[in-house]
Amino acid sequence: MSPPSPRETADLFGHEAAERVLRAAWDSGRLPHAWLIGGVGGIGKATLAFRFARFVLAQEGDGAAGSGRGGAGPGLFGALAEPPASGLFLPPDHPVFRRVRAGGHSDLLTVERRFDDKRGKMKTEISVDDVRDVTGFLRRTSGEGGWRVVVIDGVDRMNASGHNALLKILEEPPARALLLLVTEAPGSLLPTIRSRCRRLGLEPLAEPVLRMLLDRTRPELPEDDRVALARLAEGSIGQALRLADVNGLELYRQLVAVLATLPRLDHRAAHAFAEALGRKGDEAFGIASGLLVWWLTRLIRCGARGTAPAEVVPGEAALIARLVGRSGDGSLDRWLDVWEKVTQLFARADSVNLDRKQVVLNALLGIDAVTS
Repeated sequence: MSPPSPRETADLFGHEAAERVLRAAWDSGRLPHAWLIGGVGGIGKATLAFRFARFVLAQEGDGAAGSGRGGAGPGLFGALAEPPASGLFLPPDHPVFRRVRAGGHSDLLTVERRFDDKRGKMKTEISVDDVRDVTGFLRRTSGEGGWRVVVIDGVDRMNASGHNALLKILEEPPARALLLLVTEAPGSLLPTIRSRCRRLGLEPLAEPVLRMLLDRTRPELPEDDRVALARLAEGSIGQALRLADVNGLELYRQLVAVLATLPRLDHRAAHAFAEALGRKGDEAFGIASGLLVWWLTRLIRCGARGTAPAEVVPGEAALIARLVGRSGDGSLDRWLDVWEKVTQLFARADSVNLDRKQVVLNALLGIDAVTS
């Protein structure tokens, strides 16, 4: 079961502090025209952006041009309801919520990656033409006498031309225009773009919040699996749901079972794992490669801090302690080196379509070399 899209999601958990920041900016009457909402993937950044967009659009008819609040005149769809006393919540039956969900609000423009019909998958970039559409949208008069809101989901996915087009918009924003820029990599944007936005960073979801969301969305899973997925996803409900839908937890268990044979890698088990993964296709390879890089990252982090990880699979903590201890003096440098090589290996596999089985074997042999 696919999770609802951010524009369809009414609830937001774990980001109450960020919501209060946005509401305070609105209530102040000096709302910044652009917000850069950053954080790791799948934690609710776009959900927060649409939540704020719906709230602002529900106040249409506001008589104080360029300010947050003001005289509330009637909107196109009749008298406006008072804004909620706190927060940004609108109920799903609210007219604005329904129109945003259906993509039919004339004062909201969403820019995001599009589906490539020729390749049968999502495009890797947001095109410059899509960004230029924002200029035309903002030049128009508000259809309902209030704010015009633009949500750019994945602003870090724009190329250089897209960045330049966005910068021109930010340099001379029209009155009563709000741009909500959602990104997983704020540092990849031009400094001139970042300097023209109010930055709002979202933290990964706490494990209890993630477990509560998994209890609500995947109640059919065994409780132990929900706990394991919460730890494996490290604060990202989007990643947890993705792993649940593609049996990623079982894939991780198989990976750790192979790694558990270190420091003397069981080559037969490694070959069997790599061969089975090669038969499962690109999606399984992408998940497994991401999980292996994540496992290496966690090992390095635990070694640097001298701490034990919260186990996803029983015995992981002892395995990581054993491997870090065996690699001797300069162990973290050696692990960082193998992390970099494995990351680059997987990146090349995606770009030039290398043999998936051999790529996985090479990664496992590289890890084996560190512990030998």
